[in-house]
Amino acid sequence: LQFLYFIEISNLFSTPATKMPTPSKRAPKKAAKTSGAGKQAKSQLIFPTGRISSLLRKGRYSKRVSGSSGVYLAAVLEYLTAELLELSVKAAQQKKKDNRRITPRAITLAVRCD
Repeated sequence: LQFLYFIEISNLFSTPATKMPTPSKRAPKKAAKTSGAGKQAKSQLIFPTGRISSLLRKGRYSKRVSGSSGVYLAAVLEYLTAELLELSVKAAQQKKKDNRRITPRAITLAVRCD
């Protein structure tokens, strides 16, 4: 019985090992499909749409939450943030010409002036 076991194991090792393909012989990687991407990638937003939609569900603001509500709210928040930053940059540059920092004072001035 031990002899048969030895023969079976020796047969496993006697077959020539198959060569692994070299990197140049591998098939080229296919580009990622946009249809398999998430809602954030499809909408091309920076703000997290999935997190916002889950916070809407957890917040119990209503019984039912639409699938696109997180995308819509993320787009609105992103737009408001961009507008606020743009106005605060202008307010900071008006105070000093060579200013590269946005201070809380510049944000306050931008909100009050608008």
